[in-house]
Amino acid sequence: MSDHYEKVKFQLQQNASGEAVETEAAAEGEQMSPASVSPVTADVSCAARRDKSRGGGRSQSKGRSKSEGNGRQMNGKQVSDLIPQKKSDPLRVCLICNEQALQIKGTGRTLTGKTAKNGHVESCQRQTNGKCEHHGKEDGRKVAKKRRPVTVDISKAKTSLEALKLSIRQLKWKEFPMGRRAACDIYWHGVSFHDNENIVSGQVNKFPGMIEMLRKINLSRAMRTMQELFPGEYNFYPRSWIMPEEYQLFSTQICLLKDNDSTFKPTFIFKPDSGSQGDGIYLIRDPADLRVISGSQIKQAVVQEYIQKPLLIDKLKFDIRLYVLVRSLEPLEIYIAKEGLSRFCTEPYQEPSQNNLSHVFMHLTNYSLNVHSGNFVHSDSCNTGSKRTFSSVLYRLASKGVDIKKVWSDIIALVIKTVIALVPELKVYYQADIPPGKPGPTCFQILGFDILLMKSMKPVLLEVNANPSMRIEHEQEVSPGVFEYVPSPVDEEVKVGVIRDALRLMDPAQRKQHVVHVSSSIF
Repeated sequence: MSDHYEKVKFQLQQNASGEAVETEAAAEGEQMSPASVSPVTADVSCAARRDKSRGGGRSQSKGRSKSEGNGRQMNGKQVSDLIPQKKSDPLRVCLICNEQALQIKGTGRTLTGKTAKNGHVESCQRQTNGKCEHHGKEDGRKVAKKRRPVTVDISKAKTSLEALKLSIRQLKWKEFPMGRRAACDIYWHGVSFHDNENIVSGQVNKFPGMIEMLRKINLSRAMRTMQELFPGEYNFYPRSWIMPEEYQLFSTQICLLKDNDSTFKPTFIFKPDSGSQGDGIYLIRDPADLRVISGSQIKQAVVQEYIQKPLLIDKLKFDIRLYVLVRSLEPLEIYIAKEGLSRFCTEPYQEPSQNNLSHVFMHLTNYSLNVHSGNFVHSDSCNTGSKRTFSSVLYRLASKGVDIKKVWSDIIALVIKTVIALVPELKVYYQADIPPGKPGPTCFQILGFDILLMKSMKPVLLEVNANPSMRIEHEQEVSPGVFEYVPSPVDEEVKVGVIRDALRLMDPAQRKQHVVHVSSSIF
């Protein structure tokens, strides 16, 4: 069903005592054993794999604007499986793969599941000439090969428009750039659920309340609640304080830590609550610095412990942008993209000191900041430059002996636990806008998870973006003060696949034909 996503499936049931326990979904057929690491060749060019059906260049002169910001081996699979393969490639099989358990200590709660490469249905395990034998059949009956194309309203798509149009073209669906009077199957919004208030059917690519829930303060509150309940399971989110209400608490706690340990020299990062693209972010060494920088009235923000020992590649700090599809809240169904982006700083990293706190190109990985550095490198290759594919980074790590199977497993656990922390309040927002029994659309949404790998290879959640950038162009200065957008092969390689396969997973015909008997999945 999807080339770009992996699935993780688990179910939670209540036992007689009311305690949450997990039961595995029954798997048909033989499980695959973990494959050895067999990375794809490192010098693969993104440009060589770009869709040949695209038209000419889309260069278009525009004024300067912010263009990006909120936009492997996996469970034993080859890293090469993360790069789209030819249809005849034997790696495209619909098989149930490895088992995986996520235990929440001290609660009697265990999340155990199977990971499966996406297929037409979970029991589909045969493949002939790169195509599943089950394709085109359901319960032994042939399904009509021809059906009307899925209709997509793209009138509100905004900056994701180009990637969306390429995705729809690849799926051979029908787009409506100006909308239409008759209902569409899918409505693609650029900002929020409320971009179009008159939708009573179909599917919308935004959940009500998602923007509010993923603001820095609300995300920190949700993660803190889970940290208090399950401290051992939610230690992937840095310690945070909410400003200005917790300024005194922040100041008192840090002073006590410094008094008890003279070697304790922390650094903190200040993030405005609704900021994006690196706006308003800065580093401090002491709580008193907040008053100096912000004045008497500190803005609504989150202050977090700064990760001082990140993993470096070529002496540069980097983060990972992974794309996660929330397909349903009830039941909870999530997918994680097999490919993402790695975004690099443009100045060699040094641990924070009073002399380099203001060096944003050293400490902040935001694309929208580093793109203005003289050292930023645009590249047509997926494994070089200041923005690369995540699989190319995993290849690099695997070549140095890193257990990337464990790295990916830890990232999967981080994503699942983060979404679980958000779901209760998301359901409140959802039912407020679409009450049960009232006509209305169903929702899905692609989220952007920003993750940092520590030197120890432990993943740390930096933030989650409700509207990750889906732009597939970058700015280029053609003359002083004059910029134009030119295609970005790395962005197109990743983002078109993410959107295309998200749409494929939301295909109304697929949803009607196949009932997925699981509580959660990962793409």
